Parts: sequence; C-alpha cells; structure tokens
Amino acid sequence: MSDTRLFDFVIIGGGIAGASAAYFLARDGRSVVVLEREAQPGYHSTGRSAALFTENYGPRAIRALSIASRPFFENPPEGLTDAPVLTDRGVLFFAPEGQEAALARAAEEGRASGAPLTELTVDEACALLPLLRRDQVKAAMLETGAKDMDVHALHQGFLRLMKRHGGEIVTRAEVETVTRTDTGWTVTTRAGDTFAAPVVVNAAGAWADEVGKLAGVKPIGLQPKRRTACLVAVPEGMNPERWPMVLDAEENFYAKPDAGKLLVSPADATPVPAHDVQPEELDVAIAVDRLMTALDLDVRAVDHKWAGLRSFVEDGVPVVGARAGETGFFWLAGQGGYGIQTCAAMGALASALAQGKPVPEHIAARGITETTLSPDRIP
Repeated sequence: MSDTRLFDFVIIGGGIAGASAAYFLARDGRSVVVLEREAQPGYHSTGRSAALFTENYGPRAIRALSIASRPFFENPPEGLTDAPVLTDRGVLFFAPEGQEAALARAAEEGRASGAPLTELTVDEACALLPLLRRDQVKAAMLETGAKDMDVHALHQGFLRLMKRHGGEIVTRAEVETVTRTDTGWTVTTRAGDTFAAPVVVNAAGAWADEVGKLAGVKPIGLQPKRRTACLVAVPEGMNPERWPMVLDAEENFYAKPDAGKLLVSPADATPVPAHDVQPEELDVAIAVDRLMTALDLDVRAVDHKWAGLRSFVEDGVPVVGARAGETGFFWLAGQGGYGIQTCAAMGALASALAQGKPVPEHIAARGITETTLSPDRIP
C-alpha cells in the first residue's frame, strides 16, 4: 500500500464534469487530483456526445446553465484551445403532420429562454436542407444560435489548464473504497493508491450512485439511459457541411452533419445499468428508418455506430452539492444529455459551492440558486 497523498479535493471521474470542476478549483489555488477509472478520460459519455450547443433544449435550469456557459465557450481562457470551441451550425426543427402543436410549444419555450428562433416556410426549410421531404414539413423553425462544439478540445483544455495550475489526473484509477475520516475522506483505488481530502467530488457519471454507496451516503436515484447514434453517407456530390442539424418537433430522431456524413440518432432513452454501453441493432434500424422517412435518402449501409449513457435523476435536473449531514461528499452528477453544453457554468458552480462560496454572479443572474440543483431536493 502506497503512502496517502493529501489534497484539498479528490474528484472521482475525469469526464467533462470532473474536468471542468477540477479546472475551476485548481484555478482558485486549490490542490486537486482527478481519479479516472479508464485508461483515458472521457471514454464514456463525454467521448460519445453529439457535440451541439443549443439554448432551446431541456428543463429551465438546463437552459439557464447553457446560457451562462456561452460566454466561456465564446471567449475561453488563454491556453484552453487553439481552435474555436463553438462553430456555426443552426438547428432546423420541423413538424410533420400531427406535430404542429409540439413545434409551437418548443417555439414558446425557446423564446421564453431567449433562444434566437426564426419561423420558416416549407420552401425556406427545404432550401436549408435540400434532402428534406416537402411532404413531411407542415411547419418549421430555425434556431440560428445553435453551434457545433469541439468537445475533445474543450475536455482536453480543461485538463491541461488544471494541470498547469498544479492539479493532477490519475488514470486506471478505479475507486475501491471511499471512507469517512475525522478530517474528511480517504479514497483508495484498485491499484493500491490512497488519496485523502476534506472534500470528495463525485463526478463519476453513470456510476455516481455506485460511488455514493461506497461512501455510505444516500443515493440520488440516478438512472442511466442508452442513446444510440450512427454515421451514414450522403448522396455523392453533396456536401452537408453547411446544413443545419435537423430534428422533428417531438424528437423522434435527429441528424447532424459530421465529417462529411450524417450523424443520426433515434433519440432513444432506454433505461440500462451503468456499463460500457453498446448500440442495439434495432435502435440503429429505427434511426435509419426515421431518417429516410424525413429525408430523401436511401441508406444502404451504416458506416459506424455507437451508444452512450445519459444519466438522470427523477426530475431531470442535475445534482450539484452536498446533502445536509453529508459534509464533504459533493455530488456533481445527473447531467443527462446536457453535460457538455452546460459544463462551463456547472464547473464554476460546483467549484464555488464546494469551497463554500456563493453562486457565481453570472450564474445567479440566470436564476440558479444554491438550492436549485441541491441533492436535498431528492427524497
């Protein structure tokens, strides 16, 4: 057994949640170590994201955190990345017959949160996306402010700057025990390494409740859900690079240009245990069928397929904070499918609350309080 290494914060999980929190804590001069069970951080949900920033998606708290994150992405700190985090994309929402009311609700919710939305005629929608079947479009709108995100550069940038500020990351560090002590917590890994800190940040993604059980704290009722995606080719001679992402109003599928192809998902949310999730053939087939229903496209083969886990608590809002009576065990979990686009605000919020500081002003200005994401709201 190695000697115990002491830190201000031990962060369990090196995905975008743990990496962003680690950056903000290290920037504030705190000693931080990130423990990542895999050989490389971001292997699970972070590395399998559809990589889109949109202000017109998710519950009110998610929209607020997304909007609060945008300035960071548009003007990242020096050294985070050489390339832009955000690049233009846009999202084309359309309503097939029977989905007109759903599109109207989406427009109302989007405008309430300040998302830039433009109503489109059928001709305008088809001009933006030439493959869109006219007979499938009864109404349409465009979210002009939606952006592609360079998830890899963002994630690696957080880790790089965290290390520049003195933080550390340890890979292949699967946590075996989390033990309360008189001065905080001691964490041991299967490799035999031991770390201690007054505060443990549980950013273990789909495995967060399992880490909570190791610590003997009350679980938050986290449910991982499978999301499937695949890549398909577009017709020869067509370049999808400037096409918007497209989805129907009820989100039965979406498609997004990706490296000259289309990334397609059936927008599935199948409850599964936390594991190294793989795509189901049926879900891939459903994605392709829905794509061909909406777009004039004959898909004969799928070039690549994968799945990721999106983890939720019952109300669909992330969990950031420590329960009353569980001092020093800090949850940063339940981001659902929104963890990438909210990570700048979520990391700053987690860093502030974990240090006993108030909610940062730019986040509080969006209506987020210390209790909004608190685990104490969960029975």
